[in-house]
Amino acid sequence: MQQQNEPSISLDTTRIPQHIAIIMDGNGRWAKARGLARSAGHQKGVDTVRAITESAIKLGVKYLTLYAFSTENWKRPASEVAALMSLILTSLEEELFMKNNVRLRIIGDVERLPEDVRQAVLQLVERTNGNTGLTEIIALSYSSKWELTQAAKAIAREVAAGEISPEDISEDDIERHLTTVGIPAPELLIRTGGEVRLSNYLLWQCAYSELYFTDTYWPDFNHNDFCQAISHYQQRERRFGKTSEQVAQ
Repeated sequence: MQQQNEPSISLDTTRIPQHIAIIMDGNGRWAKARGLARSAGHQKGVDTVRAITESAIKLGVKYLTLYAFSTENWKRPASEVAALMSLILTSLEEELFMKNNVRLRIIGDVERLPEDVRQAVLQLVERTNGNTGLTEIIALSYSSKWELTQAAKAIAREVAAGEISPEDISEDDIERHLTTVGIPAPELLIRTGGEVRLSNYLLWQCAYSELYFTDTYWPDFNHNDFCQAISHYQQRERRFGKTSEQVAQ
């Protein structure tokens, strides 16, 4: 939520991005700066997820995709991975989704998740399937290279079965095999924590996304910061390869 003494940010409510993707970075460094265990940063980060989800609902965002755990994160110390899996299990509050009419969707290699986590996640996806408000997409055990590799394998199987010829493969064929099928591409990608890279996140989907980087660690990221990112987005001209004159027309 907006902190005291922070100026409010005026947004054009007709130009709110339909889909915002976020790389939630800086939990560990936030904790280290305070002499706390990294797990404390991850726990605080969950509070930010709740707050930003509510902010997205309030602003009228339709899709919010959050990078919670990458396939590369499996390489972290076993104790931290175990703590993260436990946190995922305890932070999936059905009340938050049902109270706000939020539909949950998961993208990633969920088969790698511990069985209790996988079952809890999939059950919540099923229970919220009928909700019609914000769709919150959690990228869990996800990487874009993994996703594109899976898509290539699926298309290769179709070619082998004679269902499609290699010459006929199109961008649409790739997109229908992505985990985000049916979801519009993000107009805005936000990364917190001071790093300036995409870290194997939604590389196909973010081909034309506006990028916004902030030094603020994810646990400190609030409603005002979220609005600031959207404000920057609204000041940009989205040309998609065209000239400014063409866009104006």
